[in-house]
Amino acid sequence: MLVNTTRGFLWSDVETRTLLNIWGEQDIQAALDGNFRNSFVYRDVSRRLGAMGFERTPEQCRVRIKSLKRQYLLAKEGNLRNNGQYHKICKFYDVMERILSNRPALDAQELMMESGAGAEEAGDGLEEDGEDAQDVESTGECPYPAETEVKLEYPTVPIPVPLKVTVGNNSTTSRPQNSSQSAGNLPARTPKRPRKRRSNFPMEKLMEQFLEQSAQAEESFYRVEEQRLQVEDRRRETEHARELHMLQMLAQMFAGISSARPGSAAKAADPRARAPVFASASPSHTRGRASPKKDSLSADALVFERYNSLGSSSHRAMDEEVFSLVKSVVPPLTSKKHKGQDGRIGIIGGCQDYTGAPYFAAISALKVGADLSHVFCTKDAATVIKSYSPELIVHPVLDSPNAVEEIEKWLPRLHSLVVGPGLGREDSLLKTTKEVIERSKARDIPIVIDADGLWLVTQQPSVIQGYQKGILTPNFMEFTRLFEALHHEPLNSSDHSRSVMQLSGAMGNLTLVLKGEQDLISDGSKVYSCSVEGSGRRCGGQGDLLSGSMGVLAHWAHSAAAAGAIRSMNPSVVAAFGACSLTRQCNSQAFQRHGRSTTTSDMIQEIGPAFRKLFET
Repeated sequence: MLVNTTRGFLWSDVETRTLLNIWGEQDIQAALDGNFRNSFVYRDVSRRLGAMGFERTPEQCRVRIKSLKRQYLLAKEGNLRNNGQYHKICKFYDVMERILSNRPALDAQELMMESGAGAEEAGDGLEEDGEDAQDVESTGECPYPAETEVKLEYPTVPIPVPLKVTVGNNSTTSRPQNSSQSAGNLPARTPKRPRKRRSNFPMEKLMEQFLEQSAQAEESFYRVEEQRLQVEDRRRETEHARELHMLQMLAQMFAGISSARPGSAAKAADPRARAPVFASASPSHTRGRASPKKDSLSADALVFERYNSLGSSSHRAMDEEVFSLVKSVVPPLTSKKHKGQDGRIGIIGGCQDYTGAPYFAAISALKVGADLSHVFCTKDAATVIKSYSPELIVHPVLDSPNAVEEIEKWLPRLHSLVVGPGLGREDSLLKTTKEVIERSKARDIPIVIDADGLWLVTQQPSVIQGYQKGILTPNFMEFTRLFEALHHEPLNSSDHSRSVMQLSGAMGNLTLVLKGEQDLISDGSKVYSCSVEGSGRRCGGQGDLLSGSMGVLAHWAHSAAAAGAIRSMNPSVVAAFGACSLTRQCNSQAFQRHGRSTTTSDMIQEIGPAFRKLFET
């Protein structure tokens, strides 16, 4: 599993919400109630946070929770006094209110006691002073004002105590007795540890200091970010200038060679000059054979042609490497297998208006090599989908009141899930789909999300964020919506590869496939380009063929990775590359047969021959 190593000093919103969800679980809250030695609890919180893809130490988790509790208390007190004026102090007020509403009232005395408990656990490295310093550094937020510790020291001089001695019947005399002597007769008492006392500042002054320091921190952050962007721009300009300088030097070198040996410059630059290999240089050189006029090409054109030919050869080597991995995950066909062993795929989608998309995805999964395809659709779409093919198992439960329970019964039998083909955008269906995704994640099932499933992810990215067995397959419009929803800025359409890597990283390094002229695949660490030749025909349903075949290959790839067959690459990337290559090959073969009249049904008929050509020869 790829881990998102967030070792910086800032907590992102996604990371903070993940921490609050873990901290708010019933067993964690039960362990924290009434127990001030809680280092083992925060070690458990850190372990669970690491399992979700965020690396934080127990100390960082405890400091962040303490900071959020302080902000919540401050906001809650301001909310009670001034009718919600200070609600903006705590960004996660609603989440904290939901968690802490089931616990006793949170007040400043509890925070002081928690701070004292943290100081007692010196063996675990949880010290109060270090915690407060790290709280400001790690969150970038302002906690309570500086605390003033008051220590009371008493003199050690013995105090004389008068004793009454009776003389005779009525008279008494007093003699002083040293307190150190009388203290020997008293039982030894454990000295109390001095407590920290907080100055009682008025709420208005606390709020004024908090807002002032928050504004200063925000201004400092933007200043540093602007400096970073300027440095990045200068670095890019320097690299660009260096590349231009190298190209100029190469041009001068080839110009000198061509002047020394006239008529042979093209052959010296590239031994393939007799063949039509100038496709990378310019469109005017894509047809015909070499002629004497090509000997007069400028040295710059020769340099660029050479550079592009080297780049294309490296891409071909990378494609061959990934193709070999895809071939290695394809299970062999033997007589010893039983039904369902090579894949049981579930399709979540299909409503009254869209019945073709789930059929295309399910039948494509069967054509690729899955043994069974289940379609979970609405009641009014089930009969139509079933009439398309008797090979499909159709469940009309998606719009039923207990849809989640009905689908969950089948999850233990499924190897992968394809979410979105023909799903529609009704709130009730999207709510059911979200719950099904959550329960599938709990069972570690590979999930492919396409079409209307991506609409759900755009509205609620956390539903799949950070899940390493998840694959998203957006087209350009879906990709743009998702990118702008996560980055809150327009998409830079000039550099798709960088945008794909950025979005994959923002989604927790899950695998992302941007469909287009060349399918771009990334898991946040590297971008792969699937350039298998397709055609100019773009008919509806091609994306459903892609998602259905990708569901099967995802099951095969992750099974091979569990057996140790794949170690050098993310299994989801291998599955995505194989499915993209297969879909493009089907499109090419169908277009050769049918031309402009090619449909998705024609492409599905080519799945078998295309699969054999790519992965079995």
